[in-house]
Amino acid sequence: MQGFAPHHFQRYLAPAKINLFLHVIGQRADGYHLLQTVFCLVELYDVIHLNIIDNPQIKRLNEIENVTEADDLCVRAAKLLQAHAGVSKGVEIVVEKYIPMGGGLGGGSSDAATVLLALNSLWQCGLSDTELRALGVKLGADVPFFIYGKNAWAEGIGEQFQPLQLPHKYYVLITPDINVQTSKVFASEQLTKNTNPMTMLDFSEALNDTTVFLGGQFINTLENVVRKQFGEVDGCLKALAKFATPRMSGSGSTVFAEFDSEKLAKDALIATQAELNQAGIALKLAIVTNSLIQHPLSAE
Repeated sequence: MQGFAPHHFQRYLAPAKINLFLHVIGQRADGYHLLQTVFCLVELYDVIHLNIIDNPQIKRLNEIENVTEADDLCVRAAKLLQAHAGVSKGVEIVVEKYIPMGGGLGGGSSDAATVLLALNSLWQCGLSDTELRALGVKLGADVPFFIYGKNAWAEGIGEQFQPLQLPHKYYVLITPDINVQTSKVFASEQLTKNTNPMTMLDFSEALNDTTVFLGGQFINTLENVVRKQFGEVDGCLKALAKFATPRMSGSGSTVFAEFDSEKLAKDALIATQAELNQAGIALKLAIVTNSLIQHPLSAE
């Protein structure tokens, strides 16, 4: 849902991400899963509008379908930073949603990170990115990545980063109109939780050898679980596979494929949409976009 913000609100972009691969390599005693992944920022944005006010109220001014104000990660992020930094001012928030919710693109986490980054400046909190990331992990495992703000190799529960130079690519993103619950995917008995750990060097070398990268060494270990539970995801992957080697992002439901040119990507999107429409698979999102080097709010 889009929101209207008055002209005096300040506007910030919250980018989406895709996981170029995602391996579950173990599980901690507290239940969190240990991961290895590569996060790639892409040019698809939610838009966050903020207006600082002189009283401590934090309020969202627009309605978002299926997200109450109390549950909104933007509101929770603002309250967390306000309490941590002892801020006396408040903020009015308007959120324009363009990143599909529950699509594995990190929209809610990116929104929260953008609020933390923006308010850290607007409220003059003076927290370092390291301190902000420590706050962010309390909101969600992907939030620290968006605060980090650069394409990265990630480990741990997804909060330990090493910067990674990725080649510029065009991506077809397709999100079927379904809701995939991350908790159910991770709880599945069919999920492989002991994938052999890889190294960043392994990944970098594989990027230079398409047959290795696309041949199954770097996959999304959640993908088969989701494909079995949701025929729509399976259908999207099969349709897109006629043009490239597709993958699912995060815990789904978005699938993507990369292309060297915008024309190839657009041609693949048009044909894939036509096939999915004929198969009766409704979509939340179907776009061509490209990779980003860094978050719009990241320091150079």
